[in-house]
Amino acid sequence: MVKIRLKRMGAKKAPFYRVVVADVRSPRDGKFIEEIGYYDPNCNPALIKINKEKVEYWLSKGAQPTDTIKALLKK
Repeated sequence: MVKIRLKRMGAKKAPFYRVVVADVRSPRDGKFIEEIGYYDPNCNPALIKINKEKVEYWLSKGAQPTDTIKALLKK
């Protein structure tokens, strides 16, 4: 099973996230299949950049977005 989820990066107390497509069994910051965007909550307003074509492609292949990714896609 494949999920679209966040991969945490950045320094301590200053998170930066990459939106990745990863296998459910891989760890949060571990191996992933493809990077499809990023999310920076430190900016005001938060910076969100996601490739819509890749998201639609992976959703058509059966990838499940996490709740956080669903909220980001609505924005």
